[in-house]
Amino acid sequence: MNVLEVRSLTKRFGTEQAVDGLGFELAEGSATALIGPNGAGKTTTLSMLAGLLEATAGEIQRKKNLSIGFLPQYPRFFPWLTALEFTEMAAKLSGVDSKKARQQAERTLGFVGLGQVANKKIGGFSGGMKQRLGLAQAMVHQPSLLLLDEPISSLDPTGRREVMELLKSLLGQTTILYSTHILNDAEEMTDQLLFLQNGRLVEHGSLSQVRSRYADPQIRIRFENTNAAERFVRESPWPSAVQGTAVIVPVKAEGPIMQDVFRFLSVKSLPVVGVEQQTASLEDIFLKVVAGK
Repeated sequence: MNVLEVRSLTKRFGTEQAVDGLGFELAEGSATALIGPNGAGKTTTLSMLAGLLEATAGEIQRKKNLSIGFLPQYPRFFPWLTALEFTEMAAKLSGVDSKKARQQAERTLGFVGLGQVANKKIGGFSGGMKQRLGLAQAMVHQPSLLLLDEPISSLDPTGRREVMELLKSLLGQTTILYSTHILNDAEEMTDQLLFLQNGRLVEHGSLSQVRSRYADPQIRIRFENTNAAERFVRESPWPSAVQGTAVIVPVKAEGPIMQDVFRFLSVKSLPVVGVEQQTASLEDIFLKVVAGK
């Protein structure tokens, strides 16, 4: 079942076309990554889905009684409030009963890792702590759809890992659409990829589907020294390239397959450290799809 369906969504600011005929669906309990360079239309799209911007044209169909939580890219806070006061206020504004708002705020702050600083004023928070607080206000009312604009952009590697694990724990019961420029994180948590460029959807699908269209699989062979790598390139029947002490062998329709490579290495008695089959990373795919490289 879909919680949200978008048809021909368009947004213009004067003569500028920020979003151009966007269409996609969000399945219940899924995670979707919205990917694109700066100015691609990611923030505008999320703002329209959240109801903060009116679309110029197109249609957004939401599941009946769908509750939405939204984390903007640059959330604003009241520095004189404590984290608990701010989150409790967000809960009440989102329709949580006043008697339950504090309890849900406390629970949510603990969930995002701010339980021990719940009674500290936001003015003394670091950027990473504010990002976690922004996430808390987006989810304190237990929405069924979370719209997150760069939810981990200001976190250090440890913080990113913790927040990604937190978000993954919500899947199944919460649908998540998030924009990101940290492509490793999109590889880790996504059921669907949406690539935007100049406001248009230029590619979409699951990670495996997109990889199958852009992957260019290859075999990477690591040797003990460059002489062995260069000998492999000279004597093997396949086009290949040396990268230091390694060799990259593109895998075409006609081969080679891994068994062919092992057989050749055995016959030639080359000093091999390791052999692995690789597919393109999401960053490689991003450059091909969005940047045209």
